[in-house]
Amino acid sequence: MYIMKKTVEVITMEAYVMDAFSARIFGGNQAGVVLPDRPLSDAVMRQIAAEFKHSETAFVTREPDGSVSLRYFTPAGEVELCGHATVASFALLRQLGSVPDGDCTAHTKAGELTVTVRGDTVWMDMAPPQLLADIPSDERAALYAAYGLTEGDCPAGYIPRIVSTGLADIMLPVRDHDTLMRAVQNAPAVTELSRKYDVTGVHMFCPGADGVTAWCSNYAPLYDIPEECATGTSNGALTYYLYLRGDVKPGEENVFLQGEHMSRPSEIRSVLYEKDGAVTVRIGGRAVASMSCDLRL
Repeated sequence: MYIMKKTVEVITMEAYVMDAFSARIFGGNQAGVVLPDRPLSDAVMRQIAAEFKHSETAFVTREPDGSVSLRYFTPAGEVELCGHATVASFALLRQLGSVPDGDCTAHTKAGELTVTVRGDTVWMDMAPPQLLADIPSDERAALYAAYGLTEGDCPAGYIPRIVSTGLADIMLPVRDHDTLMRAVQNAPAVTELSRKYDVTGVHMFCPGADGVTAWCSNYAPLYDIPEECATGTSNGALTYYLYLRGDVKPGEENVFLQGEHMSRPSEIRSVLYEKDGAVTVRIGGRAVASMSCDLRL
């Protein structure tokens, strides 16, 4: 008896693991970057992201007009935008010779972005910065206590504030690097505080020195992220916080160091601009490929 065998097409495409906001492998924030050569279903992209197990995986398509389309998936589903995955994607395209230095339009579900490639650094616009609220003085002790700290660990002249450049975070100042490193998060308490203030999480920082604008740690237990080693939107918000204090000057480049708690040191850069009464913030960073493979579907 003759039995017909079904032919199954095997689709092969390039995939990479990129370490974003880092100049060396095994630093920064990991993102998957996939370069599909044909359209993929949402279900397949989600499955690929679940296989990578990184916080986000970007699916990148070069358009005939030279622009770039990006879609971002977590293991659970699609998100509209991801800063570190955008930096990772354009750094990879630059390394592959697929985009030149200069401005490029990126199409995302959050809208069109202008992404600028300058050598090995990728810059992208943040959403318009907003100061949303100050944490009331009688509520600050609970916020510091959620990290095993006291209000005495807040440097003079600083206060916790809620700031956004796309995602709202509590900017939580501490007096020095030692205090930043000894903070221990009470995740249930921070989760409840995040719900109370309707924020993504807490961006703890201390004033920097020797060319560093600030050292930072970022926590978002409400979204099952105990700590994040590099956060573009949060450091965009911190840039605006420090600008309101007079610590950041328009047009000057700022450097934020993050991820030491996690042994994944990251460097995030920012520049704030004033024009016609409006303030804009750009975030920049480098990224390197730590792994590459062929996906076979």
